[in-house]
Amino acid sequence: MSETDPDRVDESLIALRRILRATEQYERDLASAAGLSPAQLRVLQIIAGQTDKTATPKALAQRMGVTQATVTSVVDKLVARGHVRRVPSETDRRQTNVILTVTGRSALEEAPDALQQRYVREFVQLADWEQAQLVASLERVAGMLDAHLIDASPVLTVGEIDGAGKRK
Repeated sequence: MSETDPDRVDESLIALRRILRATEQYERDLASAAGLSPAQLRVLQIIAGQTDKTATPKALAQRMGVTQATVTSVVDKLVARGHVRRVPSETDRRQTNVILTVTGRSALEEAPDALQQRYVREFVQLADWEQAQLVASLERVAGMLDAHLIDASPVLTVGEIDGAGKRK
């Protein structure tokens, strides 16, 4: 085992803490500006991105990389606030579609730029080798924290994805 520079250890911990703090700050800003959790914002974004402004819970779950139960919880909160509504499918009575409302569209327009969108904008500007190196480094960090097997979606948030306020 090689000797490690104590300053480098501190620098790595500081960088991790900055990432966590940026994520927490974004959640506070989003809640303050639009009254949404990052997961709720992502659902609205996915639906708004569809040509017919509708999506099934199954499609939402697949796009977000979470379970349908998680999507159901998020959609329940959005329905309660009038941001989306559920309507039976015209082609399959067993299926329900989630549709963006005018209130949901307004909330989406008022929401600050999503943290993951900022990340994506910068990430795609990197050279291919830099992207690969960054992904490998982040996967290594996840492994070092025994977090590599934790189920996660591409939504930057520190709490539960359903926004229930519980922390693991």
